[in-house]
Order: sequence, then C-alpha cells, then structure tokens
Amino acid sequence: MDDKKILLTERVASILLAMETQRSRLVVFLLLGIFVSSIEAQKTSEWSTYGGNLAGQHYSPLRQIDRRNVKNLKVAWIFHTGVFKTAGAANTRAAFEANPVIWRSTLYLSSPFDQVFAVNAQSGKDLWSFDPKIDRNATIDIVTSRGVALWHSPKRSRGSAACDNRVFIATLDARLLAIDALTGRRCDDFGSHGSIDLAKSIHLQDKTWYEFTSPPTVVGNVVVLGSSVGDNQAVEEASGAVRGFDARSGKLLWSWEPLPWAQSQHPRTGAGNAWSVIAADPEHGLVYVPTGSPSPDFYGGYRPGDNRDADSVVALEAETGKRVWGFQTVHHNIWDYDVAAEPVLFTFRNQIPALAIATKTGMVFVLNRLTGQPLYPIYEKPVPQSDVPGEKTSSTQPFSSLPDLAPLTFTADQVSGDNEKDRKFCRDKVAALVNQGIFTPVSTKSTLLYPGSTGGVNWGSPAVDPDTNVLFVNTNQLAFDTRLVPRSETGSDIASRIRRKWNKWMLYWKPATNLPAEQRFRAPDSAGQELSVQAGTPYLIFREPLLGPSGLPCTPEPWGEMVALNLNTGKKLWSQPLGTMIAGQHTGSASLGGPIITAGRLVFSAATIEPYLRAFDPDTGHELWRGSIPGPAQATPMTYQIGKRQFVVICSGGSAFAGGALGDSVVAFALPETPKRQKCKYLDRR
Repeated sequence: MDDKKILLTERVASILLAMETQRSRLVVFLLLGIFVSSIEAQKTSEWSTYGGNLAGQHYSPLRQIDRRNVKNLKVAWIFHTGVFKTAGAANTRAAFEANPVIWRSTLYLSSPFDQVFAVNAQSGKDLWSFDPKIDRNATIDIVTSRGVALWHSPKRSRGSAACDNRVFIATLDARLLAIDALTGRRCDDFGSHGSIDLAKSIHLQDKTWYEFTSPPTVVGNVVVLGSSVGDNQAVEEASGAVRGFDARSGKLLWSWEPLPWAQSQHPRTGAGNAWSVIAADPEHGLVYVPTGSPSPDFYGGYRPGDNRDADSVVALEAETGKRVWGFQTVHHNIWDYDVAAEPVLFTFRNQIPALAIATKTGMVFVLNRLTGQPLYPIYEKPVPQSDVPGEKTSSTQPFSSLPDLAPLTFTADQVSGDNEKDRKFCRDKVAALVNQGIFTPVSTKSTLLYPGSTGGVNWGSPAVDPDTNVLFVNTNQLAFDTRLVPRSETGSDIASRIRRKWNKWMLYWKPATNLPAEQRFRAPDSAGQELSVQAGTPYLIFREPLLGPSGLPCTPEPWGEMVALNLNTGKKLWSQPLGTMIAGQHTGSASLGGPIITAGRLVFSAATIEPYLRAFDPDTGHELWRGSIPGPAQATPMTYQIGKRQFVVICSGGSAFAGGALGDSVVAFALPETPKRQKCKYLDRR
C-alpha cells in the first residue's frame, strides 16, 4: 500500500474505534474490509531495479503465468519510444537493451539515447517523457542505455512533495540526471538543476571515449555508478573510478579508484572501469563492482603485474566506498575478458551469504560475499606465455572447479559449417592460427581468441532461483582472429585514416544465409572487424570474427546456449541450444541479453537474432512457448503484476548480430483477461 492509502486506512480505523455501538462497529468493519480489498486489487508486484532486485537475481516471485497456461500468452500492449524520429549519424548503431523497472503501476525505461519514458504498466500509454538531448552526430563509442534506477524518500509523506521519488539515469555524454518520477521534471535540488557533470573531478584524457551505458545502483540514499571507457583506444584512457553520490543533493560522497597503482605511472594506465551493473547487499551495506581491463585491452607492456582489482569483482562499503575484498577472474588481461555480467547474490546451501560470477571465459566462480573466500575450489594453472617484446603475461590463471558453461577450447577438426565450402575454409583458417588453448597470448601472428570477446557470458547476466539456487544463463560460442599490428608497419597514412574514420571502425558482415534479411548474422560491437589505435603502444589491434564464406561462425554448434547449473551441488543440470542461425535447424544463436526466472517455474529469454520472446522449462530447458515480437530483442525481459494480471515485458530493438531495421518497441505479454461476470437477473430485481 502507498502512504496516502495507509493514512486513509488509519483514519477509517480511528473512526471505527470511536463507534459506540457493536452494530455500528460491525458496519464499519465491513466497509473497511471492502476498502482494503479494493486497495489490494490495485497492488503492484514490483520489478523495482535492473534485474528485478539489488541481488541481481533476475527473479520474480510471481506465479500466475506457469507451465500450464504459458501457451496462452498474448500481446497485451506495445509502446513505441519514437527514438528514430530524431535524425543523427549514431542512429544506425543504437542498441535498445533496456530492462524497465516499475513503481506504482508505472514502467520507467530508457532509449539508447537516454530518453526516459514513464508508461502506464496496464495499458502501455505514455505518461511522460524526458529527453536529455544527446548529440547524435557526436562520436559515441557504445550507443545504448540499459536502464534507469529509482529512489524513494524515506519520509512518511513521500509521494506528495516534488522529487520525493526520483528516476536516475547516467548518460552517454557523462551526466547523472535526477528526474521527478511523478512529473518527468528535473529535480532542481540535485546537483545543478538536476544534473551532475560526471567528467569533472576525474582523471580524463579524452572525453570522447568516456560514457555511461548501465543504470546506477541505489543503496539507501547513495547512488553508485561506474562508467564505460573505450579501453582499446589508448594507454592513457579515463580513470575507471566508481563513485557514490548523495541521492538528495548530488554531493559526491566517495570515489574508489580501481587502479591506484597506475596513478604514479607514465604513461598513466586508465580504465579498469565498471561498465556493467553493480549488485548490492543492503543488509550488510556492500556493493559488488564488476571491473574491466586496464587500457589498452590487448597490450599490457605499460601495466606490468597482475593489475589487481581490474577484471575482478570488488566489494565496497556502500556508504564510504571503502574496499572490503576483491577477487580477480583474469590476471594481466590481454584478451578483453572483462567481467561483463552483474554479480548475482544468493544464500549458499541455506547458510552462507554467497556471490556467483559468470565470466566471458565461460567459468563460474562462487565466493562468500562477506569475505571473498571461494566456496568451490579455484586452481591457479599454468598458461602459455607471450613472446611480444615488452609484454609480460601472468604465468598462471584462475580456473574454477565448477563445470564450464561453454567450451574453453576448440581445434580445426571441430569446425562447423553449413556446407563443405564453409567447413574447408574454416578448417584451413583455424589450422593457420596460433592456438594453444584458452589464454593463448595475442601476438604479431594471427592468433585464435576463444572464448571470444562476447563470451561465454556477457552483460545479459545470469538468473538465479533463490528457492533452488539453480543458475540459468545464456552463453555465446564465437571465436576471433586477433593480431597485434606493429605501428611501424601501418604507416602514417593508415594511422590518419583510422583517426578520420574512428566512428566507423566496425565493418559489418552481411552474409548470404537462408534466414530472412532481418535475421542474418553479422558481428556486433567488439565482435566486429576492428583495427583500434591503442595509442601510446607500439601496436594497433586487429580483430575479426571467425566466419565461413556464408558468414556463419566457424566454431562448433551450438553457437549459443542456455545453461542450468545448480550452485548448491556444483552440478551442471542441462544445456540447450538457444534459438537458431539457420532456419529449420537447432544451431543455437549468438545472443546479447539475459534470462529471468519466475516462481511460476518458467525461464523467459529473448536475446537471439530471431524476433521471439521464449519461455523454457527450468527443469529440462525445453522450450514451452515463443511469442512473436516486432524484431530481435537483445535485452533482458522483466515481469510484474497489477491487480490480478501478470505481465512479461521485453524491449525489442533489433539485433547487433543481425541486419535489418532497428526498432523501438516495448512489448507486454499477458494471459487473456477473464470476462467480467454478468449480474444475476434474479438478484438484480428491484
């Protein structure tokens, strides 16, 4: 119940107590019951943060939609953001990856250009919108926003005063904005007229590659956020500092630097940033920060050592930013194996506060979330060493004792292909690459990067059922040809060409497959054909996906899976191909976006290159239902219930892996409404 209804109920109760006769009290009891029932009928089950809760579980306790009736799901409403009505060069790279949140029957979500929308969660009608006016012709590295965060004043009167309830969004042009959740107006008492310049008070070499793509995490009255840094562009990139701001005033409360050792270096290594979602444990006052690699990604000659707290999960005190513990998933990362997934919190075997980290390598690490101590053994194993002058790789890397979510290696005799031409091409290509298994160092020779830069597990993150502690996650199985290009070989002409076209450094594949044009595979984001500058080092980095002539991956099928792992027992329960990249086959699909799990015993996921939202049986992984949506959805679903009706919502914006038009649709599914009962004609007589 909201505060106004609570106050009204209290007033009715006080009238009840003042009644003198038993009959009068009985009448008021009945009226109070009817009143409370009407309130409960409008009650909303909230998905109040990105991923459903601060623990990052992607879990909902709702059970109206279940395995028995999921086949009856229909589209309840569709909302269009209209994001492409404004022209701009960056429109062609916009990715609609938002996970909406809900409060008081209102959905809040963001477009790829940080426009915030408040939408009636029952009807899909627009209530208000806020546009921060991002320059769409500016150089923007990653064009997306994965969502917003909510904050509510602890005052009893919240809901009546302006900005007692706030929507926070961190933007592509490095601002933190506070918006009134009821009106869509700026909160003038926050920062400067509702805005904080996040590029101030931070080491920033070039603002071009400094942005924000994930929602902040709100713990009590502290707004915590990391940043997104273009970490392939130079050694001296922006600091990856994680900061905490006061939710009321916008005052900076603390700042934590993930690479303190780099501050005294020259050149000064940057990044180590937390670009993904930060999880939190309010009970223990901790936030869990997934960090990326120091800059640049693929050459570490100017950042010697393990680079501790980069490529890690680090526990910080939410109120002070004080470091409590850290666990590094990759030492001296030169493979772009940053921690992309949100850490997920759960209670291990009903006893120990725990945390699971699903990584791009396809490994899962389970730790005590209060101490950072492993709950399953982790082994340091020898790995191949670099022969690149100036590079010193770690002699060992951490390997989890839990089953791998995806294969860690593959060889030329395992290649896939839709025809013999593809298979021969892929065999020859893979055989020619330097391939010593996972953690093969990138060098001046063409090297196999597998698992690839998209994972394993990417930002879609796992879902965990807190009743069973079974983890569900989407994985990719794509490989890349990677090579350091000596700067002396590129010549000034190539270097200047790269600088002139740095906003177009992705060259997308558009293969001829038997999929419709809007579903054809192409390589997105870091998986595209790339030649990045790595300024300040002796090398540029070349990277492209391993694809056959048809444009399909050379790696063995399935190319994408959904996997279930029991975190209590350490047993892998099942893995199933997720979607397809060849019509009529079960190849699995490259995916971006994650699953959710509900108490109705359903796992929902979209994420593939196909235009479907799917529901799966969590016990077997079998697909139980698929619903058509306007285009592929590389986002994570969410669910909520208003009154007696449960909705499942997905943002459908097209696919970074597929050709075709991009989209702006928010689609809500629900079971058909039960027809209202007609009044009995006998009881309706006067």
